[in-house]
Amino acid sequence: MNHCCEQMRGQANYRCDLHADALECPDHLIKSSDKFNEYGIVIHDGGTSSITIQFCPWCGARLPESKRDQWFDELERLGYDDPLGQEIPEKYKSSEWYRA
Repeated sequence: MNHCCEQMRGQANYRCDLHADALECPDHLIKSSDKFNEYGIVIHDGGTSSITIQFCPWCGARLPESKRDQWFDELERLGYDDPLGQEIPEKYKSSEWYRA
């Protein structure tokens, strides 16, 4: 993903030497999803949840519009009723599906 500023790039790509899973690290603040073209603030409750954000907390830039709903709609049209639990075409596992 092309990030809006260096601080966002650093947070979105943050890797911790102490935690194998980035979501377990309390210093990991931003979760980015190239597949959905979205950013979120990590909720540190032991799960994988995040709150989608529309603006960068550091530079204030408008972030890309999420393609999450479009992803689910497109896969549903292709006959997938549970794309998170089903084996889906490889291109839908990355940004390839909307960049093609």
